[in-house]
Amino acid sequence: MKTPVLVVALLGLLLSATELQAAGTLTPATALEQPIQITDHRVNVVINNGFAQTEVIQTFHNPNDSDVEAIYSFPLPRSASLSEVTIRIGEREINGEVLEKERARTIYREEQKQDKDAGLATKNGYQTFEFAISRIRAGGDARIRFLYYQPIGIDSAVGRYVYPLEEGNTDEAGAAFWTRNSKVEGTLAVNVELKSAWPVVDVRVPGLENEAKVDRLAPGHYRVAVERQGLELNRDFVLYYRLEDGLPGRVELIPYRAFRDRPGTFLLLLTPGVDLKPLTSGADYVFVLDISGSMAGPKLAIQSRGVGRALAQLKPADRFRIVTFATGATEVTEGWTSATSQNVAAAAKAVDALKAGGSTNLFAGVTLALKGLDNDRATSVLLLTDGVTNTGVVDPSAFEKLVREYDVRFFGFLIGNNSNWPLVRLIAESSGGFYATASTADDIIGQLLLAKSKITSEALHGATLKISGVNVFDGTEGAIGKIYRGQQLALFGRYEKGGSATVTLKATLTGEDKTYTTTVRLPDVDTANPELERLWALNRIEAVEMMKLAGRMPAREADQQVRDLGLSYQLVTDQTAMVVMTDESFAERGIERRNRARIALERQAQSARGAQPAGNYRADQAQPMFSQPAPSLGSGTQGAGAFDPALAALATALAAYALAGRRISGHRSRP
Repeated sequence: MKTPVLVVALLGLLLSATELQAAGTLTPATALEQPIQITDHRVNVVINNGFAQTEVIQTFHNPNDSDVEAIYSFPLPRSASLSEVTIRIGEREINGEVLEKERARTIYREEQKQDKDAGLATKNGYQTFEFAISRIRAGGDARIRFLYYQPIGIDSAVGRYVYPLEEGNTDEAGAAFWTRNSKVEGTLAVNVELKSAWPVVDVRVPGLENEAKVDRLAPGHYRVAVERQGLELNRDFVLYYRLEDGLPGRVELIPYRAFRDRPGTFLLLLTPGVDLKPLTSGADYVFVLDISGSMAGPKLAIQSRGVGRALAQLKPADRFRIVTFATGATEVTEGWTSATSQNVAAAAKAVDALKAGGSTNLFAGVTLALKGLDNDRATSVLLLTDGVTNTGVVDPSAFEKLVREYDVRFFGFLIGNNSNWPLVRLIAESSGGFYATASTADDIIGQLLLAKSKITSEALHGATLKISGVNVFDGTEGAIGKIYRGQQLALFGRYEKGGSATVTLKATLTGEDKTYTTTVRLPDVDTANPELERLWALNRIEAVEMMKLAGRMPAREADQQVRDLGLSYQLVTDQTAMVVMTDESFAERGIERRNRARIALERQAQSARGAQPAGNYRADQAQPMFSQPAPSLGSGTQGAGAFDPALAALATALAAYALAGRRISGHRSRP
């Protein structure tokens, strides 16, 4: 018999002070050479409606008296499509093309052996991007530039951008082999241009409030600049922006179709304006806390403080349990405990006294959390861990099977870089929940309270979305399922040709069937956002990788699909890599310049957009899909009541979950 339970997973990876690592240049631990230095590091970001463009430019210096290969490691940004790599050595600039991974590696080594300037960009699973430069001359410099795109979502009228720098310490083998130089000898600068079609009322950079210069150019147009000298690349740059309260529930459609005889691509942003009322009955909460060795240091203290604040938010009618896990799992409380002030204070004290040690048996912790559930009460499980399970059951399909035995909902929070987001995503999607990333610069307390604001409000159940009237296909996998308060859905897809289309959202709210519908138009030609093709392809790649992880697609077939998509849309994946060479070397090897052609289109579009305000892509203006405003942190009592102003300002927007595994129903014309 299935037991109804609402599971909130905040799967986090925070850095321990004793094992602090960061983005930086890598040197083998046994090498005699001095490490390659980073003389400056500059980041230029443009956030414009549904996605962000991040350009990183940094200069390396070789302090040795011989030529040295330079290797730079960078924490993998969530859902980032690495699209450009350029290397400048002296007066010469060389550019990259994506090839099958082993072929790219072979060519790079051949160019290196021939004493030619070359580069290589590879992806290391869910952990890092790595960049290699074949040689930096003795005492010389080299400049590398790379660019990636990533979707940016809105939750409860809050947007969030993270430039990851903190290393998550999940690659033990790599940490043993490499030494890392993360210091910027000169200038570290981050410049962000934010363009929103909707008014922005607040922009914050947590931890850098005194250093960040924030200029408001228009209601939805801001520039943010931070410049520091001689710093380490060991702290994420996090930017939050809050939209005006009371904005309408809406449908936004961002298209790209360059030719009438080829398919178009679109990003559909659905921001429901639905009155999801607070739940007033008492509920049960299970706190599942990781106390393995990786949680030692500040991580454990931050976790304890966050849990203490979350416990304080419970009502007297609520009950709670506290489970800890490392090599095994243990229950701190003796069964369900009433959330009286005395019991809450005692539990917070017990959590504060926890010590870290041992390995990570995530399966044991989740299993113990699901025992002793009360069928007559709604139960939420708050799980904090690094997600990198290494003891006990580690097979991802076993987690999926366990979750499916219960009527569970996982809300996954991945806190920190390099954490095992594929496993967390699998758990979340298998349960019909969602997940989001969170930087270690975020406020874990705000994360917990924002999660609580969702699970203590009504939700739309059994949600499905269908587009009819136009042939759409190749959307993301998986049903929508539940839609929670403040959640924005972001759905990628393709369409055969332009025309008028009907968008229909069906769901159940408090036992009553609801239908929301509108009419939108997909254009015959629209060339303003060519980057959408890469973002769509990456979205498909992630869906394929999830099916492989769950055992629903043979590994060989999945790898082939990932390889084909990476080559077609010039993306660095686990099956592809980007080799950077001279034009002459590409010509000699007969390599087609696919990426050069894509970059030219993207730069032309970026130049045109740069001279214009943010475009408003609302598609349901004539026939609004929703009759009420979209929820926000400042509207009503459902979301804002649990937050004081400081926490609200730092609350994560839960941006990633809207992009994870959602399927658009439509008429497919091809596999």
